[in-house]
Amino acid sequence: MAVLEVFDLVKTYNEESNYPVHAVNHVDLTIEKGEFTAIVGPSGSGKTTLLNIMGGLDQPTQGKVIIDGKDISFLGENKLIDFRLHHIGFVFQSYNLIPVLTAKENVSFVMVLQKTPKKERDLRAEALLKEVGLEDRMDSRPAQLSGGQQQRVAIARALASKPAFVLADEPTANLDSKSATNLLDIMHKLNREEHMTFIFSTHDSRVIERARRVVTLVDGKIASDVRQDVS
Repeated sequence: MAVLEVFDLVKTYNEESNYPVHAVNHVDLTIEKGEFTAIVGPSGSGKTTLLNIMGGLDQPTQGKVIIDGKDISFLGENKLIDFRLHHIGFVFQSYNLIPVLTAKENVSFVMVLQKTPKKERDLRAEALLKEVGLEDRMDSRPAQLSGGQQQRVAIARALASKPAFVLADEPTANLDSKSATNLLDIMHKLNREEHMTFIFSTHDSRVIERARRVVTLVDGKIASDVRQDVS
């Protein structure tokens, strides 16, 4: 079952100039439920632009983005915000945690926006933090956590809304080798055991080695789309 489909996707900057930039150039891509996909390519290849459009953070110049059967390509901003809240999880390299909230409160925050009852969101936040190995740090604020621990909170937060998929933009970029490996172990486990769909934009060879599918972009176009055998 497809959770995400993009058709003839184009994103052009400086359209009216003599030198338009085609950051994404007629891309077609389908992501099935349970995939663990890495989108790779050199700097300037269009990885982050594609990820932002797939996540509804940016709009295409042309083409379609369909998530769970709904075309979000040109939704109004308020409808797009609401759709992202209920369908897409995000993990950024900068963590983006709220400094004044505890780990549990950060994970719960998206559920507060969804108007989930307090008892339900408390139970889910605690279960997710336990899943990522932070059951003993639920009351810690971001400044009291290491970079790897903050990123694990970010993963728990991304999963809190029960999204169709999680978009992870260079999630290991600011982590040391051990923390990056631990983080990937957690995401791989969630993918394997919970069938959670992950889509990465990455330069990290460790992510690429674990991905079951590697999509390579060059100059905004898909240069290759390879499925790998990963244990």
